[in-house]
Amino acid sequence: MLFGDILYIIAIVLFVYLTFGIIKNYYKTKFDEEGYRKDMYEDD
Repeated sequence: MLFGDILYIIAIVLFVYLTFGIIKNYYKTKFDEEGYRKDMYEDD
């Protein structure tokens, strides 16, 4: 039972780490350094 609990905790930590990594990457590609959306700029 102890070994299963350790594997469960490791799986949860990896899931959380990967999820936050994906979300952070998504927002890095959609927003600039000042917090404005990149696709909302008007090209003059």
